[in-house]
Amino acid sequence: MLLLCFAAVLLAAVLVSALANRTILSTAALFLVAGFVLGEGTTGVLHLSADSPIVAQLAELALFAVLFTDGMRVGWADLRSAWRLPGRALGWGLPLTLLVTAVLAHYVAGLGWAEALLIGAILAPTDPVFAAALVGNDKVPARLRHLLNVESGVNDGLALPFVVVLLAVAAGSDDLHLGELATELAVGLAIGVLVPLAAIALERTRFFAASAAYAPLNGVAIGLLVLALGKATHGNLFLAAFAAGITVATFGPRERAAFEHFGENVAELLKLAALLVFGALISPGFLGEIPWTGWLFAVLAIVVARPVALWLSFLRSGLSLREQAAAMWFGPKGFASVVYGLLVLEAGIGAADEVFHLVALTIVISILAHSSTDVVIARAFDESAETPNWHGVLRRARRRATLPGPRAGRRVAAAEPAADGGAADDQARTK
Repeated sequence: MLLLCFAAVLLAAVLVSALANRTILSTAALFLVAGFVLGEGTTGVLHLSADSPIVAQLAELALFAVLFTDGMRVGWADLRSAWRLPGRALGWGLPLTLLVTAVLAHYVAGLGWAEALLIGAILAPTDPVFAAALVGNDKVPARLRHLLNVESGVNDGLALPFVVVLLAVAAGSDDLHLGELATELAVGLAIGVLVPLAAIALERTRFFAASAAYAPLNGVAIGLLVLALGKATHGNLFLAAFAAGITVATFGPRERAAFEHFGENVAELLKLAALLVFGALISPGFLGEIPWTGWLFAVLAIVVARPVALWLSFLRSGLSLREQAAAMWFGPKGFASVVYGLLVLEAGIGAADEVFHLVALTIVISILAHSSTDVVIARAFDESAETPNWHGVLRRARRRATLPGPRAGRRVAAAEPAADGGAADDQARTK
C-alpha cells in the first residue's frame, strides 16, 4: 500500500511540478500533506508508526543519499571560492541558531538544557529544496544564491556531530561512552575519505575506465560501498556519506559531473518517500497532544531563532537589507531535521516523545510557510517586474502634448514603436 500511495502522489507531483515552479505550490508540501491525509490517525490508509521498521530504514537511506549529494555539491574548491558570506552563515549563524533555539526550548517549551540543546542542533540545519526558487533564479543576486546554496549544502553535515554528541548527553551519564562515540565518528570519516580516493585512483589507471553509459553509476557504486562498509564496521553512516561526497567533488571532477543529475534525482525520490512517511506519522491527535507552549516555541524557532542569528552574523557584511531579509527568512527545517528527530525516538531518551513532537511541529510549519513564499520573495528581486518603466510613458505623453492638429495622431502612432522599443531596451538593461 505504501508503494501504491507513493507512486500515485509522485505522479501527481510530476503533473503539477511546472505549476509549482511559478506559484506558491510545493511538491515537498504535497507529499507531506498526502502523508498526513493517508496516515493512520486520519484516514487510516497507511498503517505506519514511529517504531515501524520501514520508517527508520527509509529515513536512514534517504539521509545518507542527501548528505552524499550535498557533499558532492560542495568540494573544497567550491568552499574556498566566495567563502566570506557562507563562512559567516556557517561559522556564526549555525551555532547561534542552535543556541537561540535551545534558549527558546528551555524557557518557552520547558525542556531541560540537554534536551533543549539537542533540539537546537536538530533544527539548526536548513534544506536547499525550499530555497530552490531563489537559488535557481537569475534575478536574485549571485552572492545571495551562492550563500544559500553553500550553506544549505554544508550545514546538514556540520550539525551531525552536535546531534550525535548531544543525543548521547541527553541519554544520561550511564549511556555516555565518548570513546565509542569518537571511534564511530572517526571510522565513518575514514571510510568516507578512503573509499572514494581508492575508487578514483583505480579509474585513473590505464587498466580501468568507465564507459559513458556506466559513468553515472560510478558515484552510486562509491556511495553503496561506503554505506555497506559503514554498516559492517559500525562507523557513522551520515558522516561517512558527507565526507565521501566532498572527497569525490574535490578529487574526481569527472565523476562528480557524471553523477550530479542522476544522483540528485535518486536523492530527491528517497527524500520525497521519506516525507510521505513522515507526514503519515502526523495526525490531528498527534498535533492535539502538543500544548500551546509547544506551538509558541515552533513559531518562535522559525521567525526568531534564525533571523536573530543571521542578523548578528551579517553585521557589516555588505549585504543589502533585502538580501539579509531573504537569507534570514529562508532557514527552512527540512529533511535532515526529520531524520534527526527520528533518531531521537530510536535512542529512547526520557524526553524523546516531547522532543519529537516539537521537532515535527516545527518542520511542518516550516515546510508550509517557506515552500509557499519562495516564489514570492524571488519575484521581489525582479526589478523589471517590480516597477513599471514610467520614462517611456512620460515621453509619449509629452509628444502628444506638443503635436497639435489631426496629423499629430499619425505622428504619435509612428513614434510609438520607437518609444516602446526604448522601453524594452531600458528593461533589458535593467535585467
